[in-house]
Amino acid sequence: MIVLAAKRLLAMLLIMLVVSFILFSLFESDKMAVAGKVLGPYSSVEQRELWLDQNGYNSPFFTRYTNWVGSALHGDFGDSLQYKAPVSELLVDRLKNTGILTLVFFIILIPLSLTLGVLAGMKEGSFQDRAISVVSVLTTSVPEFATATFLTGLFVYTWHLLPGTSSMTNGFSWKELILPVMVLVIYDFGYVTRMTRASMAEVMTSQYIRTAVLKGLPYKRVIMRHALRNALIAPFTVIVLQLNWLLSGLVVVEVFFAYKGFGYLLVDAALFGDIYVIEACVMVAVFVAVFSQFISDIGYTLLNPRIRFS
Repeated sequence: MIVLAAKRLLAMLLIMLVVSFILFSLFESDKMAVAGKVLGPYSSVEQRELWLDQNGYNSPFFTRYTNWVGSALHGDFGDSLQYKAPVSELLVDRLKNTGILTLVFFIILIPLSLTLGVLAGMKEGSFQDRAISVVSVLTTSVPEFATATFLTGLFVYTWHLLPGTSSMTNGFSWKELILPVMVLVIYDFGYVTRMTRASMAEVMTSQYIRTAVLKGLPYKRVIMRHALRNALIAPFTVIVLQLNWLLSGLVVVEVFFAYKGFGYLLVDAALFGDIYVIEACVMVAVFVAVFSQFISDIGYTLLNPRIRFS
């Protein structure tokens, strides 16, 4: 188990290192372009060369790369060109907002999707199963921006129940979280539900479940004590890996509702050409992706003895 964790961790670090090198090469190999971004398009060549000399850009490429990696490990990504503030401060503030949105999303998604998936898988082929499966496929087929548009038209312009934006200009408001969370849950619960349903249906046809039923054990006890524990192993992996999907889904939702989170910051930086913010956001996104994969692999190994002892 320790060896497996060490291998996964090493692979995670290697991926981070490769991505960081590619990222740095793309954005900072052209020194004059970087100086132009920082000083503005109307700066002279002399001004740019002076700035490059003062900020260590005349050092060899690999020296600059190692210095950049060292600074990034200490949380120093430089100052934002757009906001004139340390990138780390912007990132922490926006990640906190995205963390709140993500937490509420998971609090609703996990019990909803697992319950519906288990109910569908318990009676494979029944009306209950087909109804849940149709709804799951339907909601997952509609992209986030279409769902957001429909819900905004319904709850904001037709019923006048919810605010149309979630910019939190007057302080934090739970009411402004409802629509973004609703869009994320509607799009994603169908996928997790179908994965849970497939896992539950497979467990229900296994020999030990049939044996338990034939022995006369109460059906509820068979489900709760025997089927459910094994059926939820695969959905655990799926739920953890939803963090990867959230990186893209949150961009759409946060921009649509003007929610000041990580996704909104990334899009804003890309439109403005704020290279230091883009670099920081990409590294955070890659870290979340590889770390969620790491947690998924280790968690699945711990939950499934057949893998652990094979």
